Amino acid sequence: MTAPIDVDLLIVGAGPTGLFAAYYAGFRELSTVVVDSLPEPGGQVTAMYPEKQIFDVAGFPAVRGRDLINSLVEQANQFKPTYLLGRRAHELSEVDGKFEVGLDGGTVVRAGAILITAGIGEFTPRPLPAGDGWLGRGMVHFVPSFDVYRDHDVVIVGGGDSAFDWALALHPVARSVTLVHRRAKFRAMPATVRQVENLGVRIITDAQVTALRGESGLQEVEVKVGDSTEVLPAQAVVAALGFTADLGPIESWGLKIDHRSISVDTTMRTVRDRVYAAGDVAAYPGKVKLIATGFGEAATAVNNIAVALNPDAHLFPGHSSNAE
Repeated sequence: MTAPIDVDLLIVGAGPTGLFAAYYAGFRELSTVVVDSLPEPGGQVTAMYPEKQIFDVAGFPAVRGRDLINSLVEQANQFKPTYLLGRRAHELSEVDGKFEVGLDGGTVVRAGAILITAGIGEFTPRPLPAGDGWLGRGMVHFVPSFDVYRDHDVVIVGGGDSAFDWALALHPVARSVTLVHRRAKFRAMPATVRQVENLGVRIITDAQVTALRGESGLQEVEVKVGDSTEVLPAQAVVAALGFTADLGPIESWGLKIDHRSISVDTTMRTVRDRVYAAGDVAAYPGKVKLIATGFGEAATAVNNIAVALNPDAHLFPGHSSNAE
């Protein structure tokens, strides 16, 4: 049996909040392990919109998702956190005053404290029934890179923000973009809908994708509109139908959880001693879910964790600009 990995702090979730927490924990001289079920750091940003511009991060008029994550990883890596990616955190127990968390593959992490930065938790895309068997063969749920769609005919299925964001991003790259939605009303922001309409992207409403076809690869998509059927050329389909999410085994850790959110106090501590939460997964009255909010919560949590682990430590360590 492999010996446990022993650290001061276990961070569960490698999204923007978790990555900034890893940096700040290093700044507070805490040894850190970062665990995430996804194979790459970045959480939802990496999985869902790496090419999308983000406009509400302080100091950046706009920053591409991928670039933000790369910078956060570079910032955290100054202090050499250990990343255990593609691993799911399972059971939690306490042994000799430390937490022990079992991961996929039998790895055990021993930590003095835990910070949960799991965002919305583990998310599973909602399936496109007609796309059964086509995932990875022309159909995707997320768009990690736009350039692979150059000179392709792309059909986007969905009516939410992601569907319209990808229509905007793919329009200048793809040969054609068609958006298909089962209703005439959209969940996306009206301003984004207008942008897509103004570009001349074809939008087919009150419609269902009924079949994907092709011999050596995807070649066409069948769309049913009322009593008629239309066949669209397509080498790519983006099924942007939303996703389901849950916190998985974290829900059994003895925390106060409501609608996938973990209740915390002003120090970001949960109802369980030395277990904290920050970012979208953390809940308190008046909470606003922004990446910028998560950064502040990460710093608050880590500073309070430092004191919880060492009562002689100062809550406020001074400004990082004063460090040599």
